Amino acid sequence: MKQMKVLSDLLIAVSKAERQEARMRIRQESFRLGNVGVMRAGTIISEIWEDGQAIKDLNSHLKSLLETKETIERHRKSLKKRQSDKLYIFMAIYFLHSFFFLEKMSFCLDKGDGSDAETSMSEEDIVLQDEICKSRLTSIKREEEQYMRERDRYELEKGRLIREMKRLRDEDGSRFNNFQILHHRYALLNLLGKGGFSEVYKAFDLVEYKYVACKLHGLNAQWSEEKKQSYIRHAIREYNIHKTLVHPNIVRLWDIFEIDHNTFCTVLEYCSGKDLDAVLKATPILPEKEARIIIVQIFQGLVYLNKRGQKIIHYDLKPGNVLFDEVGVAKVTDFGLSKIVEDDVGSQGMELTSQGAGTYWYLPPECFDLSKTPFISSKVDVWSAGVMFYQMLYGRRPFGHDQTQERILREDTIINARRVEFPSKPAVSNEAKDLIRRCLTYNQSERPDVLTITQDHYLSYAKK
Repeated sequence: MKQMKVLSDLLIAVSKAERQEARMRIRQESFRLGNVGVMRAGTIISEIWEDGQAIKDLNSHLKSLLETKETIERHRKSLKKRQSDKLYIFMAIYFLHSFFFLEKMSFCLDKGDGSDAETSMSEEDIVLQDEICKSRLTSIKREEEQYMRERDRYELEKGRLIREMKRLRDEDGSRFNNFQILHHRYALLNLLGKGGFSEVYKAFDLVEYKYVACKLHGLNAQWSEEKKQSYIRHAIREYNIHKTLVHPNIVRLWDIFEIDHNTFCTVLEYCSGKDLDAVLKATPILPEKEARIIIVQIFQGLVYLNKRGQKIIHYDLKPGNVLFDEVGVAKVTDFGLSKIVEDDVGSQGMELTSQGAGTYWYLPPECFDLSKTPFISSKVDVWSAGVMFYQMLYGRRPFGHDQTQERILREDTIINARRVEFPSKPAVSNEAKDLIRRCLTYNQSERPDVLTITQDHYLSYAKK
């Protein structure tokens, strides 16, 4: 017991130092990238983003380049006008030559600022000046592109900063932020993230001596007893599915216990890497080699789910539900919407009884058919994996990328997703495109299931 106390005290000291460091880093990054300010309009108070010094300086550079570009463009126009005026005068000279003695005439070639140097410019001078302008404009374009790349990098950093600010704010507002020890063995450390009804803490198992992730499920005290019981049944169902899964590409579920009448905890394998959603926010387009190894691992997890005695449809595959451990192994998590396929289910699949659940960008057309009760199979997960692979390669989802969930539903975006289109850039192999086409086959009957699609040579690293 004393050993456990010493260990927990040491872990708490380290975690406190990490919290302090995180807040110091936020202060430094806020000066550079920006911070959340408060705007008051009458009785309404709203939050606004105020750019930091680095972004202000960058925008100032871009504005200066724009002003320089406009000045050069005006100068080029004046050169063209001078050239045009000169041509007009010489034509006039030609026609009037027979009527006037022209040897001592001087001609004003410029109606601009009257400068002797400019009015006496020869044709060659004008051409040279124009070439100088074009060269400078090319240089400005290059500088602009460099600043735009820098701004894109700042935007990614700003996104990370905002997410970290939210995490710290959620941690400060959490009732579990004071390093509690749960169930006499799990020492809560720092908050990893917060969802709708749950918080996930990094924790240490003082019995098994390993880091774990504690997912704390909070029931709304205002909920009716019936709703609370429904939520608990749902969580226990998820636990009963998840606890039996043992595979390198699936996050392990270790334990579940009640904290109080309105809160319970599930203890999961701790993955120290980011989730795929965070990876894609930082690097929207992955090299094909990296995207391929991730999708191969996801499919290996799905194969395991479909070779068990009780097959499982995950039903909620998306980047946020793919975690990475410290060495980069991808692991599927969150079985809250998963379906157990009963033994007596025929070839058409099982009835979908939870229509409307899930993340619409990643669900196939059959899940949106309101005319009848849809039948689903592992082909749902094949479609979802295809969407994720496309997103990793092209930096956007193939269908409804800029649409809200509500708009996808209203406009039948997925129901109309009959054909996948590929951008010309970045360059992607034909084998990868063919795999995506197979995954995103519109007709469910023609789309391969998990065990069939994984026979594709692209998903194997075995030497041929």
